[in-house]
Amino acid sequence: MTETKAMILGSSGPVLTADEVAFFKDQQPWGFILFARNCLDASQIADLVASMRETVGGRNAPVLIDQEGGRVQRIREPMCPRYPSGEEIGNLYRRDQEKGLRAAWVMSRLHAFDLMRYGINVDCLPVLDVPVEGASNVIGSRAYGFDPQTVAAIGAAAAAGLKAGGVLPVLKHIPGHGRGMADSHHELPVVDASREALMAHDFPPFQKLNSELMAMTAHVVYSAFDPASPASTSNVMIDEVIRGLIGFGGLLMNDDISMNALKGTMTERAKAVMAAGNDVLLHCHGIMEDMVALAKEVPVLAGASLARAQAVEAAFGPGEAGDEAALRDEFAALMATG
Repeated sequence: MTETKAMILGSSGPVLTADEVAFFKDQQPWGFILFARNCLDASQIADLVASMRETVGGRNAPVLIDQEGGRVQRIREPMCPRYPSGEEIGNLYRRDQEKGLRAAWVMSRLHAFDLMRYGINVDCLPVLDVPVEGASNVIGSRAYGFDPQTVAAIGAAAAAGLKAGGVLPVLKHIPGHGRGMADSHHELPVVDASREALMAHDFPPFQKLNSELMAMTAHVVYSAFDPASPASTSNVMIDEVIRGLIGFGGLLMNDDISMNALKGTMTERAKAVMAAGNDVLLHCHGIMEDMVALAKEVPVLAGASLARAQAVEAAFGPGEAGDEAALRDEFAALMATG
């Protein structure tokens, strides 16, 4: 791997600006992330992804997207079909576990068909958060269910479907956003549940999938472990809980550093995120002023973080052969039974 900065960055629109090209060439971010603003039509998406990789010397850099289905689906019709939410997959699972797990796998395999044709090789899925009654709707219908066993089983099937198609998953939002009574896009959720409750309800899906290669930390305070800082900026949460109790050994990225759950300047946020033990910093909005400030605080990938990043890049590949048309017909039939 060539020397790269420990950050994943977005861009402002459907085509890289001259300033973005120059900045990415200079800073050499490890990866990129796409949002709906970047995805207008099929050829444009493919061209944008290719131009991102050109700025980092043609390296097969990770290009991420949130392509869950339901209300969180960055690429939509006509570039790819609308997919059901995690809740809908969970509803099918509760009626027929075998069909539910198959639907989760097939939907992710279809995501992989959709994404790989544009050069996108990472999907920020599965959502392993386990909501409780009264929680913020920021997770809501994105969740597979309300018990950890259901969420873990469906999440594992979803991750496997992505990998079968050559796309790597990102677990989110470790160690669990399901108890958050506030939307971390706007304010900081504080969870006061006991350690025992968190270990029984919130952590198990992440423990089951702790061998996956990437996960995204939550902007949530878990006061039983660290009452002062959210997981994304807490070395207690990352060292004791995520690396320790959950046993996750893969690459960690923070949830978007621009979210209002975090306080302080971009410089202060970057220092906190990196000091806490995240391997790479994630900034999604493509705001040049922010990216310039963050880049000054983000180190070159090295040590254990470099090893985790190398493991991710080594896992990229074309995926297994599959009959896309047959899988689309199968998926439609599975969901029709619901």
